[in-house]
Amino acid sequence: QVSDVVPVACRAAADAGIRSVCVTNFSWDFIYAEYVVAAGNHHRSIVWQIAEDYSHCEFLLRLPGYCPMPAFRDVIDVPLVVRRLHKSRSEVRKELGIAEDVKVVIFNFGGQPAGWKLKKEWLPDGWLCLVCGASDTQELPPNYVKLAKDAYTPDLMAASDCMLGKIGYGTVSEALAYKLPFVFVRRDYFNEEPFLRNMLEHYQCGIEMIRRDLLTGHWKPYLLRALTLKPCYDRPINGGEVAAHILQDTAVGKKYISGKLSGARRLRDAIVLGYQLQRAPGRDVGIPEWYSLSEKEIGVRPAVAPASRRINGSAGSSFEDFEILHGDMQGLTDTMAFLTSLSGLVGNDPRIPEKQSRERTAASVLFDLE
Repeated sequence: QVSDVVPVACRAAADAGIRSVCVTNFSWDFIYAEYVVAAGNHHRSIVWQIAEDYSHCEFLLRLPGYCPMPAFRDVIDVPLVVRRLHKSRSEVRKELGIAEDVKVVIFNFGGQPAGWKLKKEWLPDGWLCLVCGASDTQELPPNYVKLAKDAYTPDLMAASDCMLGKIGYGTVSEALAYKLPFVFVRRDYFNEEPFLRNMLEHYQCGIEMIRRDLLTGHWKPYLLRALTLKPCYDRPINGGEVAAHILQDTAVGKKYISGKLSGARRLRDAIVLGYQLQRAPGRDVGIPEWYSLSEKEIGVRPAVAPASRRINGSAGSSFEDFEILHGDMQGLTDTMAFLTSLSGLVGNDPRIPEKQSRERTAASVLFDLE
C-alpha cells in the first residue's frame, strides 16, 4: 500500500499484514505539532496517534524540501518528483500567440479578497501575464491572458520568464526543475513552507514579495529583479521513476534498507521539530544550518566505510594542505571528515556562495585561514 500521507492507512495496512510505504515531503504530525503545546489533552492525543500510526510504515520515500518526520522508522531519499514537459517553449508561445522576445510571468495564485482585480499597470511595459485558475466571468486587462482550466501548467511554466505564486511542493519542484525564477508570497500557518522556501533560496530560484505589494500591485521591482536570478538546481529530477522502481521491488517482496544512520536522522528531525514549536504564531523560526537540504550536504556518512580506503582514495587528496605533526589518521573518521570539510572551503562553487561564506566565517573564528 502506498500513501501520501494518510496516518490511519499505515496502521490499517499493518493490521492487515500488508507492507506500507509513504511518499511525501511533510507529515501530518508535523503540520499539527502546535497542538502539542497550544491545545488540550484531547488534541495532543490525536497528534500522538498520528505519529504512532506512521511508525507502522515500512519506510518513507522522502522528497526534497522535506520537513522533520521523526515518526518514520526508515527513510529513503528520492529526487524531485515533477511532471515532464510535453511541448517546447517555442511551441507553447506559438500556440498562445506570444513572441519569443516578450517577457512573460505566469500567475499561479488564489485566495485573494473579494472584489480584488488585476490591473494593466501592475506589469512592466511590454510584459504579459498568464493567469491560472481565472473564472469564466473574470475580466482581465489586455496584457493578461486567461488560461484554460485544463492547461498543462509545466509547459506554461517552462515557456515563461518567471512565476508569481504561493509556495507548495508542486510549484517549488517544477520551478527548480525548469530553472524558473519564482516570486512568492508567504502563507501563515503552513508549517511545511519554510523548508521549501529554504530550498528555493539555496538554489537561487526565489524572491519573496510581501503580501501588501501583491495586493496593491507593486509588482514591477520584483518581476524585474527575478530576471536577474540564475537558478542553479542541478540535482536529478527523476524522482517519479526512482520511486516507481522502489515501489515495484517492494511489491514483489524485496527489502529496502536506506543505508542512512536512522538514529541520527530521527534525532535531527526531533530537534528541528522542537525548534519549530518555539515560534510565535504566524512567525518563522530559522531552520538550523546543519539541517540541510540533503543527507549529503549535512555530512552523514555510512559507518561501514573503511578508514584506509578513505585516506588512499579520492578523499585522501583533501589532506594535502595539512601537515600532520603527530600520530596518523587511521580510524579517525570524524577527524578526516572535518579536514575534508575545511579543505572544501578553498574551492569556489558558484552555486552555493552563501553557504561558502557562512562556513568561511565560522572557520575563521577557529583557525587562521587565508
